[in-house]
Amino acid sequence: MKGIILAGGAGSRLYPLTQVASKQLQPVYDKPMVYYPLSTLIEGGIQEFCLISTPHDLPRFQQLLGDGTRWGISIEYREQARPEGIAQAFRIAASFIGTDSVSLILGDNIFYGGDVFQRAFSSFTGGASIFGYHVTDPERYGVVEFDSSGRAISIEEKPARPRSNYAVPGLYLYDNEVVSIAAALKPSARRELEITDVNLEYLRRGSLRVHRLGRGFAWLDAGTSSSLHDASAYVQTIEKRQGIKVGCPEESAFRRGFLPLERLEALITTLPRCEYRDYLAGVVEEERRQQETR
Repeated sequence: MKGIILAGGAGSRLYPLTQVASKQLQPVYDKPMVYYPLSTLIEGGIQEFCLISTPHDLPRFQQLLGDGTRWGISIEYREQARPEGIAQAFRIAASFIGTDSVSLILGDNIFYGGDVFQRAFSSFTGGASIFGYHVTDPERYGVVEFDSSGRAISIEEKPARPRSNYAVPGLYLYDNEVVSIAAALKPSARRELEITDVNLEYLRRGSLRVHRLGRGFAWLDAGTSSSLHDASAYVQTIEKRQGIKVGCPEESAFRRGFLPLERLEALITTLPRCEYRDYLAGVVEEERRQQETR
């Protein structure tokens, strides 16, 4: 499976911050926002990435992430000249996807807690897999409705009268049929290629699976100034309380086996003296101690 990070858009809700840098390059506590979705997909086992952003912002992402080899992954880049909906990503990245299945994650979505994503990735065999997260304001999102047996029966985009409180967060898994489905989409009344229409087509075909995200799982959409601040505060609390980092691609790649311990050690020597480097050095030291006791 390949992975797409959609990091485009005008970023108008974060003005004037986005006059300085793209929304997905804004800091969420101690890391650029894009580190969080990147780490989520790495933890799901993704090694081949395509990052989509505006022509103006792509060079900054390339400067930050490079080609991914330092983390044992590969990253390609595609331009989104105009934001025309989430599903546009599959048209832009069609040549990258090729004949593979693909996961799409939004660059301003931050997830933390449990192993539901990893299990969804490992159990994926075809069709589409999306997620349902209980929220108090479902009218702001795509909303999934379930029948009495827990089976998804409808999805609506930003409904005035939501049929449930389960919003669909910005992480989606699809088989290769998504390429042709996206190619056949017609723009909605908002003049966008809606991801909800993609999901509805899989639902119509009987091949949509919805995983409900339970208590203790956090989904943060850092697309406004207030939610960006809330996300930073949340990450800071987790990291200080638990002594671990959230959204650390070096550690995620190491834990997933993409980055051998020796390469992680070598990578650390290239980093400036800072708390981030000290944390990774602690990861290496802990691993060395565990190896000695095995």
